[in-house]
Amino acid sequence: MSAFFDKLLGKDTKFFDLLRSGAVEAKNSAQLLITLHSQLGTPVFEKTMESLVESRRRHKRINTQVTHELCQTFVTPLEREDIEALSTALYKIQKTDEKIGERLAICPDQFRSDIVGKQLQMLASASEVVEQMVEALCRKEHGEKIQDAYDKLQNIENDADRLMVGLLKDLYTGSIEAKEVIILKDIYEMLERAIDRCRDAGKIVFAIALKYS
Repeated sequence: MSAFFDKLLGKDTKFFDLLRSGAVEAKNSAQLLITLHSQLGTPVFEKTMESLVESRRRHKRINTQVTHELCQTFVTPLEREDIEALSTALYKIQKTDEKIGERLAICPDQFRSDIVGKQLQMLASASEVVEQMVEALCRKEHGEKIQDAYDKLQNIENDADRLMVGLLKDLYTGSIEAKEVIILKDIYEMLERAIDRCRDAGKIVFAIALKYS
């Protein structure tokens, strides 16, 4: 009975556990993309791609569970809109990562770019920072830790934006075949979008932290 009332009044850790799980899945998907990129043209690529798809499915179940719990809980530890917004933002990272994996799956392995690898490392760093921010939020560490992490996340995004401008300049002015320009531009832009998704999630965490500080 006590557990029932704790859940009803939002005193249990269910929402924090779900948000943590979502952040972990988002971070893991970025790591899987790095592995996929290194496996282009190899027999193990498909197995890693399956792991990425399954990670996205797990995340979808997490997101659905958040919605279910919001309907079943009378009082929540954070505002309902904040919980839902953060859960959705984390899932959007995962969805974008899966789309990047799909592009890599159809990308000829001769077009594998070291620059794509650099973008993937930035995405992995951004996803890790988001996971750290969500963990700090769940631990109710609403001070300098989240502020510092958010500043770091913004720096990663700024670096990614500058890299993107340079990449597009090289594609437009270099002696690259049209087919390769189309393929690489598509992947570059999707990777930039994934990093932007991380920024969006971090911004929500930062706003929540300010609200409860």
